[in-house]
Amino acid sequence: MTITNIDFMRYRKIAGVISLSLVILCGVSLLINQLEWGLDFTGGTLVDVSYEQPVNPEEIRDELTRAGNVGHVVQFFGSDQDIRVRIPPQKHLDPRENARLGDRVIESLRASSESEVVLRRSEFVGPAVGEELTNQGGLGLLTALGLVMVYVAFRFQLKFAVGAVIALFHDVMITLGIFSIIRWNFDLTVLAALLAVIGYSLNDTIVVSDRIRENFRKIRRGSPVSIINTSLNQTLGRTLVTSFTTLLVLFALLLLGGELIQGFAIGLIIGVLVGTYSSIYIAANMLMILNISVEDLALPVKDKGSDQDKRP
Repeated sequence: MTITNIDFMRYRKIAGVISLSLVILCGVSLLINQLEWGLDFTGGTLVDVSYEQPVNPEEIRDELTRAGNVGHVVQFFGSDQDIRVRIPPQKHLDPRENARLGDRVIESLRASSESEVVLRRSEFVGPAVGEELTNQGGLGLLTALGLVMVYVAFRFQLKFAVGAVIALFHDVMITLGIFSIIRWNFDLTVLAALLAVIGYSLNDTIVVSDRIRENFRKIRRGSPVSIINTSLNQTLGRTLVTSFTTLLVLFALLLLGGELIQGFAIGLIIGVLVGTYSSIYIAANMLMILNISVEDLALPVKDKGSDQDKRP
């Protein structure tokens, strides 16, 4: 049932120019600024400690700075008495000293605190491990996009597959570009958010594509523009409700979930907003560019066979 009558395709060229401009801007930022890689990718030291009393992370940051550490991140971990410290490899230290950096951090925190500081965890991630995670993360994204294209090509038609993959590439590029432009920290939680964005956007795109295919077979005399507009209006309510309820959960995670999952929540919020837009204006727009027609989606005619029994 159609509850709106919005002429989406009327603005497809404007939307296309805006999307292309954003993708180019984000691509340039990724080439020039790159990403603010987190400890998971660059390597470094991670230390979890617990205090007897609530502590102020800013005081711990100042203490670590006075101790000569650069680029460290201090955040609550679970409660206001649990602290997680992340320190990238220090350029002024040799590899052996970087590997023992966790011990120096513990000594510095204990010396500056009047209460007892209990060590919960201390880990060192080498640069080789960080580089491997970077390569595997990029390979995972490319594999996901490739499998999506194969699935949609079999499920619908090749033109739908091209539109779906370009829409997903658009979503991933803009999400990465925003993290690059604003210089937000990019770690494994954000990578997980990107993979979740691919799944969310693909689900939305498949719902829209399924309705477009159904209407192309049902409304055979309509023009491609009118059929796609009808399909988008029919799925608009479902798309908006799904996006709204998902965003409610993500904003709750962002506001109440603590600093550890802020990157995940922010990445998914951006992805859901961009993915909702791309399901309407990128995937459907690509079908128009590829000249989708009724013949592309016509059901195959069943051959009754030449050996069928014939009655006199």
